[in-house]
Amino acid sequence: MMLTRLKRPHESSLAATIVIVVLLLALLVFFVLPVIWLVLAPTKTAGELVQDGPLSFGSLGNVGTAWQHLIAFQDGALLLWLRNSAVYSVLTLVITLVTSIPAGYALALMNFRGRRALLAVTLVVMIMPSATLVLPVFLELNEFGLIGTIWSVVLPMAFFPFGVYLVYIYFATSLPKEIVEAARIDGCSQRQVFTKIALPLARPVAGLVGFFSFVSNWNNFFLPYLVLPNSDQFPLQVGLNQLLSSTPAFNPVAGGGLNITSAELALAVIISILPVLVLFLFSQRTLVSGMLAGSTKG
Repeated sequence: MMLTRLKRPHESSLAATIVIVVLLLALLVFFVLPVIWLVLAPTKTAGELVQDGPLSFGSLGNVGTAWQHLIAFQDGALLLWLRNSAVYSVLTLVITLVTSIPAGYALALMNFRGRRALLAVTLVVMIMPSATLVLPVFLELNEFGLIGTIWSVVLPMAFFPFGVYLVYIYFATSLPKEIVEAARIDGCSQRQVFTKIALPLARPVAGLVGFFSFVSNWNNFFLPYLVLPNSDQFPLQVGLNQLLSSTPAFNPVAGGGLNITSAELALAVIISILPVLVLFLFSQRTLVSGMLAGSTKG
């Protein structure tokens, strides 16, 4: 009886280990291996992708050839799409920071009529899928004659309720109200309290909001796809869809001329990921400080 009782904890630990190993193997198969294949795909030709092993390495010369074909596609459309994505993302980011930080501060530290209702609306819109708002946003943009302009992409994406909520949580938990009250007693106006006390302390959360805003803007596909009619206005994510339609492996009816192979399409996908990856690598400290800023009260 004693031996049976001693074995049970060991059996339970073994079962837990097996479950963890199975989960890790599943993650490896469904997430890690596709990423490895994507990185290795540009090193091979279209024929080698089919004939050789999926995780085999081709040659760096194939990467150069794939890059040349991408640059030649529609007279350098890829570089134009990259520039458009950068312009849309940076401009939207600036507007997002200018609006989200004051809005979150007001919701956290100011008392005004409709404050609770406005906070509730912010939370509801934050959890709604972005696709649900595309139709009303499209109709509104069309009413103001903005369809086909840069503002049809920038203005809707600059409305970032998740950023407002992050700033709200930060100021509500990390900025001592005693400091705010003391500043008001000393004669500081509401604007001075915000600019001289709250804003300098908001750098961690501003970095966090900026990162999430940039990633969301850079990966934005559905709205630009609907509101931008011309290829020379496309951001990179919409341009990838055009590359996909020019790849015979995915579109058998692709026209003649310069068709994009699977290897070249993989290289284009990697290029679209690099800006976000580089931003993440260089902003890890800011992201960590922003996420931990509201964990303790100062």
